[in-house]
Amino acid sequence: MHHLQEHKKASVKVYHGYGHTHDLVVYGHVFKKKAAARNRFTKNIFYNIIHLVRLFILQPLAKAKVRLLWQNQQLENTTEDDGFFKFEWKASQEITAGWHSVSINLINEPGEIITSGEGKIFVPHKTQYGFISDIDDTVMVSHSATIGRRMKELFIHNPRTRSVFPGVAKHYELLSLAHTSVDIPNPFFYVSSSEWNLYDYLNDFFTFHGLPKGAFLLNQIKRWFQLWKTGKTAHEGKFLRVIRILNTFPQQQFVLLGDNTQSDPAIYASIAKKLPGRIFAIYIRNIIEQNETETKEILAGLENNHVFTCLFKESKEAIEHSKYIGLIE
Repeated sequence: MHHLQEHKKASVKVYHGYGHTHDLVVYGHVFKKKAAARNRFTKNIFYNIIHLVRLFILQPLAKAKVRLLWQNQQLENTTEDDGFFKFEWKASQEITAGWHSVSINLINEPGEIITSGEGKIFVPHKTQYGFISDIDDTVMVSHSATIGRRMKELFIHNPRTRSVFPGVAKHYELLSLAHTSVDIPNPFFYVSSSEWNLYDYLNDFFTFHGLPKGAFLLNQIKRWFQLWKTGKTAHEGKFLRVIRILNTFPQQQFVLLGDNTQSDPAIYASIAKKLPGRIFAIYIRNIIEQNETETKEILAGLENNHVFTCLFKESKEAIEHSKYIGLIE
């Protein structure tokens, strides 16, 4: 165990958690010092590059003791080698729908608090549908298939100058209200190959472009020397994260949204087959022309399993399809 008194500058980063009374989960990281916060949004390329690199210059605190405070409950855990921690628990009393605060303390051997992190846990209403969306090349223009263009998008832009596909915010807003009312929106989950390093960056992007608020489930953190590999990781992680959401909310049918730059069609198809009856529809943005035939074949196989599918280039096509299948009015 680290001599934690040395870590006066340490910080606890808590990401949006989610769940319901009987199954709550929250993730986070402990770093040896606080990550740099963005205090201005500029088109200055050098500022954007420096800020991005700083998101990857992290010093995780491994094997550190963390304590979760949730209402009248306390749980303890230890961080992994990359500073990552996860708490999963059952609440001792019924939890209402909405966003709830949670505190996580970094503690030393005698149990004294060194520093704390605050987070929020998202408890959705029991609506008919839930939505799980990819981010890169589904919502945000990222050019994921080409490393040079992907890095250019990431380095040159900040979260507010990054391009969003036209019509995405409108489509997602309509979906958030599908068969429900404004005060009881459908839950959104954003599952991406992007790393936890980009959590604040993505949060800024989603808020700025008016996309539905939801929980992010991202990929294992990367260090500065792995920056060129950002967004490129084993995809079984995405499969497991989506399955976990589906298992947490067994009463809801889900709509999955992705693109065909990497493995979304195959991952989503395998999920629909593994959990029959749970996936209402699958939307795939057609980004890579060469993958179109293969994507169509994968989706055609799903139509036979009573899953609605839509391969689209423009969000307006996806909106029309959602109306056609009665998902939105």
